[in-house]
Amino acid sequence: MVLKHYVDIFTIALRLGLTSFGGPTAHLAYFHNEYVKQKRWLSEKSYADLVALSQFLPGPASSQVGIGIGLYRGGLLGGILAFLGFTLPSVFLLIAFAMWFPTDLAFATGLLKGLQLVAVAIVAHAIIGMSQSLASDAPRQWIAFVAMATMLLFPHPFIQVGIILIAACIGRLLFTQGISRENSTSDRVPISKRGGSIALFLFFFFLFAPPIILVWKDIPMLSFFESFYQSGALVFGGGHVVLPLLEQQFVSPTGLSGETFLAGYGATQAVPGPLFTFAAYLGAVLNGPIGGLFATFAMFLPAFLLIVGALPFWDLLRNNAHMQGSVSAMNAAVLGLLIAAFYDPIWTSSMTSSVHFTIASLLFLLLQFQKWPSWKIVLLGAMIGAFFLS
Repeated sequence: MVLKHYVDIFTIALRLGLTSFGGPTAHLAYFHNEYVKQKRWLSEKSYADLVALSQFLPGPASSQVGIGIGLYRGGLLGGILAFLGFTLPSVFLLIAFAMWFPTDLAFATGLLKGLQLVAVAIVAHAIIGMSQSLASDAPRQWIAFVAMATMLLFPHPFIQVGIILIAACIGRLLFTQGISRENSTSDRVPISKRGGSIALFLFFFFLFAPPIILVWKDIPMLSFFESFYQSGALVFGGGHVVLPLLEQQFVSPTGLSGETFLAGYGATQAVPGPLFTFAAYLGAVLNGPIGGLFATFAMFLPAFLLIVGALPFWDLLRNNAHMQGSVSAMNAAVLGLLIAAFYDPIWTSSMTSSVHFTIASLLFLLLQFQKWPSWKIVLLGAMIGAFFLS
């Protein structure tokens, strides 16, 4: 039974890793549909709290949410298996692209367009579901609206952190008295505070030790590790934001051409899974398949250490009576951030004709009202795109 438990964690994450197109916001929608709605591995509240924490931490938010769900379900091993299942499909695809495909390969644009429309339907479905629990009254609805408007009018990665912090302060003032004590019971992560402290120590050790060592001795693989680790540790806002940092790190210093760099980024947009797996492509181009795997490890290690380190303390704080109001407002703000991301870039890049709107509406109807599973929606969207949008 224990083995089956861990096999389930890996296989479900693997299925999501093979079918989750559309970027970080879409990934959160896929996770919500699979883990909360269908499997009921997490309550709505615990999922919303986990999303809020991941939005606050640097690194790839959707990957940290996936790791966190694995931690809740199966401890440290569960977190590792959830990460591997969700991440490895795109890693292997991008390493293969780096090794065996020409950099000017033209993708099937119709297929990709169909998958964009799938993302529209999936994210809209998740927003409707999450709004029922995260913005159930007028004050929280206003917090969600202001968060959405602020993110759209002042688009900057660090703005989202400020929005969440301000929402926490507002929630502490407005909602603490109105939250019942039974709401403090929620899923608990099986990671001790001692284990969390070790993970946080390792996060800062790997952040500061390599630069110090490299001052005294030039170690090529350590320098390679440092470049990817720092990129994963110091970026808010997900894979799109890390692009200029990686370009600065690798295009000129390593001799990598801009065309090769952008071809890999285009391939990353085309495959399912997290955008941070762009590291696998860069590592494979520079140092072969082993380099691709090592770069992926370095890129995602800070995100893994941060979520393992933060969750035990977050678990304690979010169940504190004085923190309940803050967390409630933060969750409403996160809903607003998701709506903002739904509009830009998901809606703006996908809805360019009435045909696109019609197809996305069909996919949404099948998902929302006909209760089709998300993998069927992905397959149908891909087929419609390949046959009718090419």
